[in-house]
Amino acid sequence: MKPGYTYIMGSPTGTLYIGVTSDLEGRVWKHKNGTYEGFSKKHNCTRLLYYEQHEDIRTSIARETQLKGWRREKKLALIRTTNPE
Repeated sequence: MKPGYTYIMGSPTGTLYIGVTSDLEGRVWKHKNGTYEGFSKKHNCTRLLYYEQHEDIRTSIARETQLKGWRREKKLALIRTTNPE
């Protein structure tokens, strides 16, 4: 099983996008260059704010689901644990 990442991207206006991938570097590149279609492109989510690495992609998917259920304040507090600015 491949390792996975759960990540949070942000827009200049404060919109948050939570995603999962097995290739974090490649996925962030797609977000930054506007080639990843959907919500994040529409809302200009181009800044990597937070990520976690997991031993397998299934754990990453479960964590993505968990984070998407959190209130915005809790997500921002999580981001600040590793990215205070």
